Amino acid sequence: MKIIQITDTHFSPGKPHFNGNWAPLLSWIEETGADLIVHTGDLTVDGADQDEDIVFSMDLMRQVSIPMLIVPGNHDVGHLKDSDQPVNAERLARWRSLAGPDRWLEDAAGWRFIGLNALLLGHQDDEEEAQFEWLERALADRAGRRVALFAHKPLFVDAPDEGDTGYWSVRPVQRRRLYDLIAAHDVALFASGHLHWAWQGGFGNTRLTWGPSAAFIIDKMEREMPGERLIGAVIHEFDRSVASAIVAVPGMTAHVLDDVVHEVYPQALKQREPVE
Repeated sequence: MKIIQITDTHFSPGKPHFNGNWAPLLSWIEETGADLIVHTGDLTVDGADQDEDIVFSMDLMRQVSIPMLIVPGNHDVGHLKDSDQPVNAERLARWRSLAGPDRWLEDAAGWRFIGLNALLLGHQDDEEEAQFEWLERALADRAGRRVALFAHKPLFVDAPDEGDTGYWSVRPVQRRRLYDLIAAHDVALFASGHLHWAWQGGFGNTRLTWGPSAAFIIDKMEREMPGERLIGAVIHEFDRSVASAIVAVPGMTAHVLDDVVHEVYPQALKQREPVE
């Protein structure tokens, strides 16, 4: 069973800065012979508030001949309570109506593949609790299948026991709850995106993979993180275990967000302005 993971494509009809990477990525995907594509979020530039970003991006995804499953990112459904675009009922409804479910499971080849909406984690509300209850059931009735989890945000950035990283990873309370579920079940892989860094590591018996963005890298706007800056995708091959390979896809452009952030995400600059 071969799964291609793509992530952080940031497509938009109104802000087309990264759209040119779709043609080479699509061509490469079609040549891989994959059984399934998983997109781990930030499909859009601003699907959280713009219907047309989701519609446009989903039209691109339908060009793929291989089945695809997608989980949302923060630019698709919003983020933390104190952010400019918090996850709320309206944003979730927009995603669900235009893109499909924000969580899912797929059984194949002795594996259970589970997609989570990582942007619900940290809200401590009914939506978060409903997803945890759903995940507990999905793991409990896996009937001997091994498990791979896919989500937009990673479990942690620098260390499994780190504190709250805010924007970047799952918050400590929800992370601990996920750790407990991962330890109690045969979770072989946790694959994510979001960081715009490509990295592989592990936690206990679980392999961790950060997929590289298909849109841009970040230079000086944010701190250095583990791994490497590249534009591409991940090939996951599942047998009795999982082997993952991060791939720099030929023909794609490694855009640098620092160069275009004032056009694509001007709100990111405002968030970094000093308070007087």
